[in-house]
Amino acid sequence: MKYQSGLKKKIVNDPVHGFIHIPAGISYDLVEHRFFQRLRRIKQLGLTYLVFPGAFHNRFQHALGATYLMGLAIEVLRSKGNEITDAEAEAVNAAILLHDIGHGPFSHALEYSIVNGITHEEISDLFMNRLNDQFHGKLDLAIQIFQNKYPKRYLNQLVSSQLDMDRLDYLRRDSFFSGVTEGVVGSARIIKMLDVKDDRLVVEAKGIYSIEKFLIARRLMYWQVYLHKTVIAAEEMMVYILKRAKYLAEKGDELFATPALRYFLYNKIGLKEFENPEKVYNGRSALEVFADLDDDDIMVCIKVWADHHDGVLAYLCKCIRDRQLFRIEMQKVDYSPEYVDQIRLKIKNHFNCSDHALDFLVIAGSISNHAYRSEDDRINILFKDGTQSDITEASDMLDVSVLSKKVEKFYLCYPKITV
Repeated sequence: MKYQSGLKKKIVNDPVHGFIHIPAGISYDLVEHRFFQRLRRIKQLGLTYLVFPGAFHNRFQHALGATYLMGLAIEVLRSKGNEITDAEAEAVNAAILLHDIGHGPFSHALEYSIVNGITHEEISDLFMNRLNDQFHGKLDLAIQIFQNKYPKRYLNQLVSSQLDMDRLDYLRRDSFFSGVTEGVVGSARIIKMLDVKDDRLVVEAKGIYSIEKFLIARRLMYWQVYLHKTVIAAEEMMVYILKRAKYLAEKGDELFATPALRYFLYNKIGLKEFENPEKVYNGRSALEVFADLDDDDIMVCIKVWADHHDGVLAYLCKCIRDRQLFRIEMQKVDYSPEYVDQIRLKIKNHFNCSDHALDFLVIAGSISNHAYRSEDDRINILFKDGTQSDITEASDMLDVSVLSKKVEKFYLCYPKITV
Protein backbone atom coordinates (compact mmCIF):
# COMPACT_ATOMS: atom_id res chain seq x y z
CA MET A 1 0.00 0.00 0.00
CA LYS A 2 1.11 3.54 -0.73
CA TYR A 3 0.44 6.52 1.48
CA GLN A 4 -0.08 9.95 -0.03
CA SER A 5 2.21 12.46 1.59
CA GLY A 6 0.47 14.56 4.21
CA LEU A 7 -2.92 12.91 3.72
CA LYS A 8 -4.56 10.16 5.73
CA LYS A 9 -5.48 8.23 2.63
CA LYS A 10 -4.61 4.83 1.17
CA ILE A 11 -4.19 3.83 -2.44
CA VAL A 12 -4.31 0.09 -3.09
CA ASN A 13 -3.26 -1.44 -6.40
CA ASP A 14 -5.88 -4.13 -6.99
CA PRO A 15 -5.38 -6.69 -9.80
CA VAL A 16 -9.10 -6.67 -10.64
CA HIS A 17 -10.14 -3.00 -10.45
CA GLY A 18 -6.83 -1.16 -10.60
CA PHE A 19 -6.13 1.61 -8.10
CA ILE A 20 -8.57 1.75 -5.19
CA HIS A 21 -8.67 4.93 -3.10
CA ILE A 22 -9.60 4.58 0.55
CA PRO A 23 -10.56 8.05 1.77
CA ALA A 24 -9.89 9.62 5.13
CA GLY A 25 -12.53 9.09 7.77
CA ILE A 26 -14.20 6.01 9.17
CA SER A 27 -13.38 3.82 6.13
CA TYR A 28 -9.66 4.49 6.60
CA ASP A 29 -9.89 3.76 10.33
CA LEU A 30 -11.79 0.52 9.72
CA VAL A 31 -9.23 -0.75 7.22
CA GLU A 32 -6.49 -0.05 9.76
CA HIS A 33 -8.27 -1.93 12.53
CA ARG A 34 -7.00 -5.41 13.45
CA PHE A 35 -10.48 -6.91 13.06
CA PHE A 36 -10.41 -5.93 9.38
CA GLN A 37 -6.73 -6.72 8.83
CA ARG A 38 -7.52 -10.29 9.94
CA LEU A 39 -9.36 -10.74 6.63
CA ARG A 40 -5.97 -10.84 4.89
CA ARG A 41 -5.55 -14.25 6.53
CA ILE A 42 -8.98 -15.61 5.54
CA LYS A 43 -9.08 -17.01 2.01
CA GLN A 44 -12.07 -15.93 -0.04
CA LEU A 45 -12.66 -19.41 -1.43
CA GLY A 46 -11.45 -21.64 1.38
CA LEU A 47 -10.04 -24.93 0.06
CA THR A 48 -10.96 -24.17 -3.56
CA TYR A 49 -7.24 -23.72 -4.28
CA LEU A 50 -6.93 -27.52 -4.08
CA VAL A 51 -8.86 -27.60 -7.37
CA PHE A 52 -8.03 -24.18 -8.86
CA PRO A 53 -4.41 -23.46 -7.83
CA GLY A 54 -4.71 -19.70 -8.35
CA ALA A 55 -7.60 -19.22 -5.93
CA PHE A 56 -5.52 -17.94 -3.02
CA HIS A 57 -7.10 -14.49 -2.82
CA ASN A 58 -8.53 -13.32 0.48
CA ARG A 59 -11.56 -11.60 1.97
CA PHE A 60 -9.56 -8.42 2.57
CA GLN A 61 -9.14 -7.98 -1.18
CA HIS A 62 -12.80 -8.71 -1.82
CA ALA A 63 -14.00 -6.22 0.80
CA LEU A 64 -11.88 -3.47 -0.73
CA GLY A 65 -13.10 -4.37 -4.22
CA ALA A 66 -16.76 -4.25 -3.17
CA THR A 67 -16.13 -0.87 -1.53
CA TYR A 68 -14.56 0.42 -4.75
CA LEU A 69 -17.69 -0.61 -6.68
CA MET A 70 -19.86 1.03 -4.02
CA GLY A 71 -18.06 4.30 -4.69
CA LEU A 72 -18.85 3.98 -8.40
CA ALA A 73 -22.50 3.22 -7.64
CA ILE A 74 -22.84 6.29 -5.42
CA GLU A 75 -21.39 8.50 -8.15
CA VAL A 76 -23.80 7.07 -10.75
CA LEU A 77 -26.89 7.40 -8.57
CA ARG A 78 -26.00 10.97 -7.59
CA SER A 79 -25.48 11.90 -11.25
CA LYS A 80 -29.05 10.76 -11.97
CA GLY A 81 -30.52 13.11 -9.37
CA ASN A 82 -30.73 10.76 -6.38
CA GLU A 83 -29.79 12.56 -3.19
CA ILE A 84 -27.17 10.70 -1.19
CA THR A 85 -25.62 12.80 1.55
CA ASP A 86 -21.95 12.62 2.43
CA ALA A 87 -22.91 10.95 5.73
CA GLU A 88 -24.96 8.33 3.88
CA ALA A 89 -22.17 7.72 1.38
CA GLU A 90 -19.64 7.23 4.17
CA ALA A 91 -22.03 4.92 6.01
CA VAL A 92 -22.88 2.71 3.03
CA ASN A 93 -19.17 2.45 2.23
CA ALA A 94 -18.51 1.32 5.81
CA ALA A 95 -21.37 -1.20 5.59
CA ILE A 96 -20.02 -2.89 2.46
CA LEU A 97 -16.48 -2.75 3.81
CA LEU A 98 -17.59 -4.76 6.85
CA HIS A 99 -20.11 -7.08 5.19
CA ASP A 100 -17.80 -10.13 5.53
CA ILE A 101 -16.10 -9.17 8.81
CA GLY A 102 -17.64 -12.15 10.64
CA HIS A 103 -16.23 -14.88 8.41
CA GLY A 104 -14.04 -17.40 10.19
CA PRO A 105 -11.31 -19.67 8.84
CA PHE A 106 -12.38 -21.59 5.75
CA SER A 107 -15.70 -19.80 5.79
CA HIS A 108 -18.58 -22.06 6.71
CA ALA A 109 -16.48 -25.00 7.98
CA LEU A 110 -16.16 -23.34 11.38
CA GLU A 111 -19.91 -22.66 11.65
CA TYR A 112 -20.71 -26.36 11.36
CA SER A 113 -18.07 -27.72 13.70
CA ILE A 114 -16.63 -25.82 16.66
CA VAL A 115 -19.06 -22.96 17.30
CA ASN A 116 -22.64 -23.69 18.30
CA GLY A 117 -25.56 -22.32 16.31
CA ILE A 118 -24.09 -18.99 15.26
CA THR A 119 -23.61 -17.86 11.67
CA HIS A 120 -21.00 -15.54 10.18
CA GLU A 121 -23.79 -13.00 9.57
CA GLU A 122 -24.52 -12.85 13.30
CA ILE A 123 -20.82 -12.55 14.07
CA SER A 124 -20.58 -9.71 11.54
CA ASP A 125 -23.33 -7.87 13.45
CA LEU A 126 -21.40 -8.36 16.69
CA PHE A 127 -18.16 -7.11 15.19
CA MET A 128 -19.88 -4.02 13.80
CA ASN A 129 -21.42 -3.23 17.17
CA ARG A 130 -18.07 -3.69 18.91
CA LEU A 131 -16.37 -1.44 16.37
CA ASN A 132 -19.14 1.11 16.79
CA ASP A 133 -18.43 1.22 20.51
CA GLN A 134 -14.73 1.73 19.84
CA PHE A 135 -15.41 4.49 17.31
CA HIS A 136 -17.94 6.24 19.61
CA GLY A 137 -21.06 5.71 17.52
CA LYS A 138 -19.60 6.60 14.12
CA LEU A 139 -21.06 3.38 12.68
CA ASP A 140 -24.65 4.01 13.82
CA LEU A 141 -25.84 4.87 10.32
CA ALA A 142 -23.79 2.10 8.69
CA ILE A 143 -25.37 -0.48 11.01
CA GLN A 144 -28.87 0.81 10.23
CA ILE A 145 -28.17 0.43 6.50
CA PHE A 146 -26.58 -2.99 6.98
CA GLN A 147 -29.61 -4.24 8.94
CA ASN A 148 -32.08 -2.65 6.47
CA LYS A 149 -33.49 -0.32 9.12
CA TYR A 150 -32.67 2.95 7.35
CA PRO A 151 -35.52 4.75 5.51
CA LYS A 152 -33.66 4.72 2.17
CA ARG A 153 -33.99 0.99 1.53
CA TYR A 154 -32.08 1.08 -1.75
CA LEU A 155 -28.88 1.75 0.21
CA ASN A 156 -29.28 -1.67 1.83
CA GLN A 157 -29.85 -3.17 -1.62
CA LEU A 158 -26.43 -1.88 -2.66
CA VAL A 159 -24.96 -3.86 0.25
CA SER A 160 -27.14 -6.97 0.24
CA SER A 161 -29.48 -7.96 -2.59
CA GLN A 162 -29.49 -10.00 -5.77
CA LEU A 163 -27.58 -7.22 -7.51
CA ASP A 164 -25.32 -5.87 -4.79
CA MET A 165 -21.72 -4.70 -4.85
CA ASP A 166 -20.71 -7.87 -3.02
CA ARG A 167 -21.76 -10.12 -5.90
CA LEU A 168 -20.51 -7.76 -8.59
CA ASP A 169 -17.06 -7.94 -7.04
CA TYR A 170 -16.79 -11.58 -6.04
CA LEU A 171 -17.89 -12.92 -9.43
CA ARG A 172 -15.20 -10.95 -11.25
CA ARG A 173 -12.59 -11.56 -8.57
CA ASP A 174 -13.21 -15.29 -8.18
CA SER A 175 -13.26 -15.67 -11.96
CA PHE A 176 -9.94 -13.83 -12.23
CA PHE A 177 -8.12 -15.87 -9.60
CA SER A 178 -9.64 -19.26 -10.42
CA GLY A 179 -9.12 -18.80 -14.15
CA VAL A 180 -12.74 -19.70 -14.89
CA THR A 181 -13.58 -17.05 -17.48
CA GLU A 182 -17.31 -17.81 -17.51
CA GLY A 183 -17.60 -15.73 -14.31
CA VAL A 184 -16.50 -12.47 -15.91
CA VAL A 185 -19.26 -9.87 -15.60
CA GLY A 186 -19.46 -6.26 -16.76
CA SER A 187 -19.70 -4.80 -13.28
CA ALA A 188 -18.91 -1.24 -14.40
CA ARG A 189 -21.52 -1.44 -17.17
CA ILE A 190 -24.19 -2.76 -14.76
CA ILE A 191 -23.45 -0.01 -12.24
CA LYS A 192 -23.77 2.64 -14.97
CA MET A 193 -27.28 1.38 -15.65
CA LEU A 194 -28.48 1.62 -12.00
CA ASP A 195 -31.10 4.09 -10.85
CA VAL A 196 -33.64 4.44 -8.04
CA LYS A 197 -37.42 4.41 -8.40
CA ASP A 198 -39.87 4.22 -5.49
CA ASP A 199 -36.96 3.71 -3.08
CA ARG A 200 -35.83 0.56 -4.93
CA LEU A 201 -32.86 -0.08 -7.18
CA VAL A 202 -33.74 -0.52 -10.84
CA VAL A 203 -31.72 -1.23 -13.97
CA GLU A 204 -32.30 0.86 -17.08
CA ALA A 205 -33.66 -1.22 -19.97
CA LYS A 206 -30.50 -0.82 -22.04
CA GLY A 207 -28.64 -2.78 -19.37
CA ILE A 208 -30.85 -5.86 -19.62
CA TYR A 209 -28.30 -7.93 -21.55
CA SER A 210 -25.64 -7.22 -18.96
CA ILE A 211 -28.04 -8.50 -16.28
CA GLU A 212 -28.71 -11.65 -18.28
CA LYS A 213 -24.97 -12.23 -18.56
CA PHE A 214 -24.60 -11.59 -14.82
CA LEU A 215 -27.21 -14.22 -13.94
CA ILE A 216 -25.71 -16.80 -16.28
CA ALA A 217 -22.21 -16.09 -14.95
CA ARG A 218 -23.41 -16.55 -11.38
CA ARG A 219 -25.02 -19.89 -12.21
CA LEU A 220 -21.92 -21.14 -14.00
CA MET A 221 -19.57 -20.03 -11.24
CA TYR A 222 -21.61 -21.87 -8.64
CA TRP A 223 -21.52 -25.20 -10.44
CA GLN A 224 -18.01 -24.84 -11.87
CA VAL A 225 -16.26 -23.32 -8.84
CA TYR A 226 -18.21 -22.80 -5.60
CA LEU A 227 -20.05 -26.14 -5.76
CA HIS A 228 -17.44 -28.07 -7.75
CA LYS A 229 -17.69 -31.67 -6.55
CA THR A 230 -14.03 -31.92 -5.53
CA VAL A 231 -14.28 -28.63 -3.64
CA ILE A 232 -17.31 -30.01 -1.80
CA ALA A 233 -15.32 -33.12 -0.86
CA ALA A 234 -12.42 -31.06 0.49
CA GLU A 235 -14.69 -28.75 2.47
CA GLU A 236 -16.59 -31.66 4.01
CA MET A 237 -13.30 -33.24 5.03
CA MET A 238 -12.32 -29.98 6.72
CA VAL A 239 -15.65 -29.86 8.58
CA TYR A 240 -15.16 -33.40 9.84
CA ILE A 241 -11.57 -32.75 10.87
CA LEU A 242 -12.84 -29.97 13.12
CA LYS A 243 -15.76 -32.07 14.33
CA ARG A 244 -13.37 -34.90 15.22
CA ALA A 245 -11.04 -32.51 17.02
CA LYS A 246 -13.99 -31.06 18.94
CA TYR A 247 -15.15 -34.58 19.86
CA LEU A 248 -11.70 -35.52 21.15
CA ALA A 249 -11.38 -32.25 23.08
CA GLU A 250 -14.74 -32.84 24.78
CA LYS A 251 -13.50 -36.31 25.78
CA GLY A 252 -10.50 -34.70 27.44
CA ASP A 253 -7.88 -35.78 24.90
CA GLU A 254 -4.91 -33.48 24.60
CA LEU A 255 -4.70 -31.75 21.22
CA PHE A 256 -2.09 -29.34 19.94
CA ALA A 257 -3.81 -26.06 19.15
CA THR A 258 -3.05 -22.38 18.86
CA PRO A 259 -4.42 -20.41 21.84
CA ALA A 260 -7.42 -19.07 19.91
CA LEU A 261 -8.38 -22.44 18.46
CA ARG A 262 -7.88 -24.16 21.82
CA TYR A 263 -10.46 -21.85 23.39
CA PHE A 264 -13.11 -22.91 20.86
CA LEU A 265 -12.19 -26.60 20.94
CA TYR A 266 -12.28 -26.97 24.71
CA ASN A 267 -15.31 -24.73 25.41
CA LYS A 268 -18.91 -24.67 24.18
CA ILE A 269 -19.18 -21.30 22.49
CA GLY A 270 -22.45 -19.99 21.08
CA LEU A 271 -24.23 -16.68 20.59
CA LYS A 272 -24.50 -16.01 24.31
CA GLU A 273 -20.73 -16.25 24.76
CA PHE A 274 -20.06 -14.08 21.70
CA GLU A 275 -22.38 -11.38 23.02
CA ASN A 276 -20.69 -11.34 26.43
CA PRO A 277 -18.12 -8.47 26.54
CA GLU A 278 -16.34 -9.90 29.59
CA LYS A 279 -12.72 -10.98 29.28
CA VAL A 280 -12.85 -14.77 29.31
CA TYR A 281 -9.58 -15.99 27.80
CA ASN A 282 -6.13 -14.45 28.01
CA GLY A 283 -7.66 -11.07 28.79
CA ARG A 284 -10.02 -11.11 25.80
CA SER A 285 -13.71 -11.65 25.17
CA ALA A 286 -14.96 -14.56 23.05
CA LEU A 287 -15.44 -12.21 20.08
CA GLU A 288 -11.88 -10.91 20.41
CA VAL A 289 -10.54 -14.47 20.63
CA PHE A 290 -12.46 -15.27 17.45
CA ALA A 291 -10.73 -12.29 15.84
CA ASP A 292 -7.43 -14.09 16.43
CA LEU A 293 -8.56 -17.13 14.43
CA ASP A 294 -7.57 -17.41 10.80
CA ASP A 295 -6.71 -20.03 8.18
CA ASP A 296 -3.18 -20.40 9.55
CA ASP A 297 -4.49 -21.59 12.93
CA ILE A 298 -6.33 -24.44 11.26
CA MET A 299 -3.64 -25.46 8.79
CA VAL A 300 -0.81 -25.57 11.31
CA CYS A 301 -2.95 -27.77 13.55
CA ILE A 302 -3.79 -30.08 10.65
CA LYS A 303 -0.07 -30.58 10.01
CA VAL A 304 0.48 -31.51 13.66
CA TRP A 305 -2.69 -33.59 14.01
CA ALA A 306 -1.56 -35.74 11.07
CA ASP A 307 0.60 -37.54 13.65
CA HIS A 308 -2.05 -37.68 16.38
CA HIS A 309 -2.72 -40.99 18.13
CA ASP A 310 -6.37 -40.87 17.07
CA GLY A 311 -6.41 -42.73 13.77
CA VAL A 312 -9.47 -40.98 12.31
CA LEU A 313 -8.17 -37.47 12.98
CA ALA A 314 -4.69 -38.35 11.74
CA TYR A 315 -6.03 -39.94 8.54
CA LEU A 316 -8.27 -36.99 7.66
CA CYS A 317 -5.47 -34.51 8.32
CA LYS A 318 -2.98 -36.42 6.18
CA CYS A 319 -5.52 -36.51 3.35
CA ILE A 320 -5.95 -32.73 3.42
CA ARG A 321 -2.23 -32.08 3.92
CA ASP A 322 -1.25 -34.30 0.99
CA ARG A 323 -4.35 -33.59 -1.14
CA GLN A 324 -5.56 -37.16 -1.07
CA LEU A 325 -9.17 -36.09 -1.25
CA PHE A 326 -12.18 -38.34 -0.78
CA ARG A 327 -14.08 -39.76 -3.70
CA ILE A 328 -17.39 -37.96 -4.18
CA GLU A 329 -20.45 -39.21 -5.99
CA MET A 330 -23.17 -36.74 -6.94
CA GLN A 331 -26.66 -37.18 -8.37
CA LYS A 332 -30.06 -35.48 -8.54
CA VAL A 333 -31.85 -37.89 -6.19
CA ASP A 334 -30.93 -38.89 -2.67
CA TYR A 335 -28.90 -42.04 -2.15
CA SER A 336 -30.82 -45.01 -0.85
CA PRO A 337 -30.05 -46.18 2.70
CA GLU A 338 -29.11 -49.57 1.23
CA TYR A 339 -26.47 -48.03 -1.04
CA VAL A 340 -25.05 -45.90 1.79
CA ASP A 341 -24.86 -48.99 4.00
CA GLN A 342 -23.04 -50.83 1.23
CA ILE A 343 -20.40 -48.09 1.01
CA ARG A 344 -20.09 -47.93 4.80
CA LEU A 345 -19.50 -51.67 4.97
CA LYS A 346 -16.71 -51.49 2.37
CA ILE A 347 -15.01 -48.64 4.22
CA LYS A 348 -15.46 -50.37 7.58
CA ASN A 349 -13.90 -53.60 6.31
CA HIS A 350 -11.02 -51.73 4.68
CA PHE A 351 -10.11 -49.71 7.77
CA ASN A 352 -11.33 -52.21 10.36
CA CYS A 353 -12.92 -49.30 12.22
CA SER A 354 -15.90 -48.82 14.50
CA ASP A 355 -19.31 -47.55 13.38
CA HIS A 356 -18.62 -44.33 15.27
CA ALA A 357 -15.36 -43.75 13.39
CA LEU A 358 -17.22 -44.54 10.17
CA ASP A 359 -19.45 -41.50 10.75
CA PHE A 360 -16.39 -39.31 10.09
CA LEU A 361 -15.35 -41.20 6.95
CA VAL A 362 -18.59 -41.63 4.99
CA ILE A 363 -20.30 -38.28 4.55
CA ALA A 364 -23.67 -37.70 2.90
CA GLY A 365 -25.29 -34.37 2.17
CA SER A 366 -26.90 -32.12 -0.42
CA ILE A 367 -26.22 -28.81 -2.14
CA SER A 368 -28.59 -26.44 -3.92
CA ASN A 369 -28.40 -23.24 -5.88
CA HIS A 370 -30.67 -20.51 -7.23
CA ALA A 371 -29.09 -18.22 -9.80
CA TYR A 372 -32.04 -15.89 -9.20
CA ARG A 373 -34.86 -15.87 -6.68
CA SER A 374 -37.87 -13.97 -8.00
CA GLU A 375 -39.51 -14.11 -4.58
CA ASP A 376 -36.59 -12.22 -2.99
CA ASP A 377 -35.34 -8.72 -3.77
CA ARG A 378 -36.23 -8.64 -7.44
CA ILE A 379 -34.07 -7.18 -10.17
CA ASN A 380 -36.43 -4.69 -11.81
CA ILE A 381 -35.89 -3.36 -15.31
CA LEU A 382 -36.92 0.28 -15.89
CA PHE A 383 -38.26 1.10 -19.35
CA LYS A 384 -38.30 4.51 -21.01
CA ASP A 385 -42.02 4.93 -20.41
CA GLY A 386 -41.42 4.62 -16.67
CA THR A 387 -42.84 1.13 -16.31
CA GLN A 388 -40.94 -1.60 -14.49
CA SER A 389 -40.74 -5.34 -14.97
CA ASP A 390 -38.93 -8.17 -13.21
CA ILE A 391 -35.96 -9.48 -15.20
CA THR A 392 -37.70 -12.86 -15.61
CA GLU A 393 -40.52 -11.11 -17.48
CA ALA A 394 -38.47 -8.45 -19.26
CA SER A 395 -35.88 -10.71 -20.86
CA ASP A 396 -36.60 -11.53 -24.52
CA MET A 397 -33.34 -13.39 -25.15
CA LEU A 398 -33.32 -16.06 -22.46
CA ASP A 399 -35.84 -17.92 -20.38
CA VAL A 400 -34.50 -16.37 -17.19
CA SER A 401 -37.20 -18.16 -15.23
CA VAL A 402 -35.16 -21.32 -15.74
CA LEU A 403 -32.33 -19.66 -13.83
CA SER A 404 -34.66 -19.04 -10.92
CA LYS A 405 -35.40 -22.74 -10.56
CA LYS A 406 -33.81 -24.36 -7.52
CA VAL A 407 -31.31 -27.05 -8.48
CA GLU A 408 -30.52 -29.59 -5.78
CA LYS A 409 -27.91 -32.34 -5.89
CA PHE A 410 -27.08 -35.06 -3.39
CA TYR A 411 -23.57 -36.28 -2.69
CA LEU A 412 -21.73 -39.07 -0.93
CA CYS A 413 -18.07 -38.69 0.10
CA TYR A 414 -15.77 -41.48 1.26
CA PRO A 415 -12.09 -42.51 1.07
CA LYS A 416 -10.72 -43.77 -2.22
CA ILE A 417 -10.00 -47.44 -1.63
CA THR A 418 -9.34 -50.46 -3.81
CA VAL A 419 -12.03 -53.02 -3.13
